[in-house]
Amino acid sequence: MKWSVFFKMLKLNCSNFATAVLFFLCSCLLSAQVQPVGMRVLTVEQAVAESIANNLSVLAERANIPVAEASVIAAGLKPNPVLSLGADHLDVLGTRYNNINNAGPNEINARIDFLVERAHKREYRMETAQFNRQIAEARLAEAIRNLRISVISGCIDLIQAKANLSLALELLKNYEELFQINEARVNAGSVSPLELVRSKVAMLQFRSQVQRGQLGVTKARTRLQSLLGPQALAQTIDISGELKVALAPTGIPLDKLQQLAIESRPELETVRLTQMRSAADLKLQLANGKVDYTYGTEYRRQQGVNGTSNSLGVFVSIPLAVNNKNQGEIARVEAERRLYARQLEALSTSTRNEVRAAYESFVSSRELVESIERDLLDSARKARDTAGYVYRAGASSLLEFLDAQRALNESMQSYQEALGDYRRSVVNLNASVNKEIIE
Repeated sequence: MKWSVFFKMLKLNCSNFATAVLFFLCSCLLSAQVQPVGMRVLTVEQAVAESIANNLSVLAERANIPVAEASVIAAGLKPNPVLSLGADHLDVLGTRYNNINNAGPNEINARIDFLVERAHKREYRMETAQFNRQIAEARLAEAIRNLRISVISGCIDLIQAKANLSLALELLKNYEELFQINEARVNAGSVSPLELVRSKVAMLQFRSQVQRGQLGVTKARTRLQSLLGPQALAQTIDISGELKVALAPTGIPLDKLQQLAIESRPELETVRLTQMRSAADLKLQLANGKVDYTYGTEYRRQQGVNGTSNSLGVFVSIPLAVNNKNQGEIARVEAERRLYARQLEALSTSTRNEVRAAYESFVSSRELVESIERDLLDSARKARDTAGYVYRAGASSLLEFLDAQRALNESMQSYQEALGDYRRSVVNLNASVNKEIIE
């Protein structure tokens, strides 16, 4: 029985048999790649958490916080006292102090000086350093926000690329079935060989679409792995989940979203903190324009031919602020305050515009998905099914069926692109507000 089947297979055209085998192997390979084996599968939330823990840019921003904390410690330190030791009038040249030359006496002294900082300089230094630490934390939050946008968008790109590949494989299977049907019909003499050639050309053309879909999956996976950190480059990462999600409502007021963004965006908080640090720095520079006092005390011992003595001295040192009153630093800080005020105003305006653009993109992409689901998909699928039934019954040409199939293909591809755009618009809207307002 097995040999009879074998001899029947030999009756097939060799080229057609090789083509069928090739298509079978290609479909198996691509199907295996759509459902990867041995990959580390992550959810979107797990991918975001892993990227935050391992991304090099975020790690670099996180390293700035200990540096800022060290500056807070340094700003709170008080000036050290200064110890001075001295020896004077020493008979090292052999003069030999005596009652005749009445030289000397030898003197040994120890002196300690203390700097008294005036005008609350230490407090203002600490206040300025505290703002530096808060700015470092805000910059880290901004880096995480940007990374989160990139990672979630990368996950959506990979999910969409896999969905596109799955659709392409499904459509390729339809073209393969059409080719097999026409091959049988040509062998039976019911249609001309031209029909078989046309169906084969359509199948070969769509096979290139499958290859492009596989390339898109590879590119999306590579981009995502680069965001997850160095360790992910040595692994094979996949993201679970479907491209289609439930559509969110659109009744959120735009002005409320803009106000949330102004209040919560890390880069705006960075500029606000920088402006507050500049105000603290101005107080510090004004304080630095005030002179500091130095006071000290000295113990002095004299020992000579006329006797010995122990004495105590007290000293006060006051710089005369004649030329340098820290005018340059004060002018610099005042100019910076004006600069940061304008930066905050400009960034607030651009943030409002960004939220508006993200909201409009969300609304339009949602409407596009709804319209495709409501008006296009069912109509295109019914038209394809009807054209296929009529063609199989021999009442229409292959070109009419291929046109209906092509229209369905384009509709499905447009639908998946619209779904991807919708999910990315949700990500951008949430990121522009810096809150998960849409699930």
